Amino acid sequence: MEKKVFIDQKPLQCPSQLKAIHDTMDILSGKWKITIIGCLSFGNKRFMDLMREVEGIGSKMLSKELQELEINGLISRTVQPTKPVTVEYAITAYGQTLRPILWEMADWGQHHRIKVKSSFKKEVENGLEMD
Repeated sequence: MEKKVFIDQKPLQCPSQLKAIHDTMDILSGKWKITIIGCLSFGNKRFMDLMREVEGIGSKMLSKELQELEINGLISRTVQPTKPVTVEYAITAYGQTLRPILWEMADWGQHHRIKVKSSFKKEVENGLEMD
């Protein structure tokens, strides 16, 4: 017998839910994509702006990640007719649908950081008491 999961009074089957999560992770996988989308959610950026804001990424990797995000419709790339040519990246309306997820991740990360620091502080205090 198959066990059903209910969310908002609607039955969901675990395999289909896991498949959807897997599909999302495939699109957003890697070290940089979520950070790039996060940066662009604050406004349009040029390539070098992203290089400065996404600490540690190389130009080839940034170029590759931007291309994949564009292919998946999450960001747009606009070439400005200037001299020299200026390329600007922006989050698309479809990419903006990820904002609630990003904000939840940021909120969770902030709480987790506080929890870890608090636990570490308690361990240090307890270690000092034992000496």
